[in-house]
Amino acid sequence: MTPRGRRLTAALVTVLTFALAGCTMETTAPGAARGDAASDAKGEFGPVDCREAKCIALTFDAGPGEDTPRLLDILKEEKVPATFFLLGKKHVLKYPEVVRRIAAEGHEVANHTWTHRILTDHEPEEIRAELERTQLAIEEITGKKPRLMRPPQGRTDDTVSRISKELGLSQVLWSATAKDYSTEDPALIRRRILDQADKDGIILLHDIYRGTVPAVPGIIGTLKERGYTFVTVPQLMAPAEPVPGTVYRP
Repeated sequence: MTPRGRRLTAALVTVLTFALAGCTMETTAPGAARGDAASDAKGEFGPVDCREAKCIALTFDAGPGEDTPRLLDILKEEKVPATFFLLGKKHVLKYPEVVRRIAAEGHEVANHTWTHRILTDHEPEEIRAELERTQLAIEEITGKKPRLMRPPQGRTDDTVSRISKELGLSQVLWSATAKDYSTEDPALIRRRILDQADKDGIILLHDIYRGTVPAVPGIIGTLKERGYTFVTVPQLMAPAEPVPGTVYRP
């Protein structure tokens, strides 16, 4: 099956799952949100029009960690922007200087909850606390509240969507994952991502696992050779703005 075929199948499964659960969440693909309007989406790494360019978004979850500075060096050298979904309690608080550097170097800083709780397993007040504490911690460090969040394991529902909307957060899922939590082999991580990469896709990696950062140069280099332009998630959907509460999945 082609990467696009796998993505369409996954999207249909997601829609069916939401329907069977009685969910009424608004879901859309970043490319669909963008529509046909031309846009020179601004960013630290230059403007890009994803209507014309073959765009893909590189995202990292659950950091920052001890390898994140090395990752940032790679991204800077390659002139590649990324979106970082940061984990609050054990990461944002432990590495505030790295969080500050992520923001200062033009990457998108986003929310991955406070303690990585599966939000759909918890009461509304606990969901709110998981998101709000991370919002406040990141804002204190960077001076700016995130506008994106990624629910742990991608698990969301109407309650999570409602609270996300109230906090001004859009939900971002993904189309390509290396499952890098299951291997320390950079070559395998690289191959898994390259097999799934497609236009307007969102790549999910974790900068906290040993094999991930060493895999990044090969991923970037090969995708550039294939004609891809790397963008942040907001650039992927520009000129549309991320809508709070909406679930974005390629």
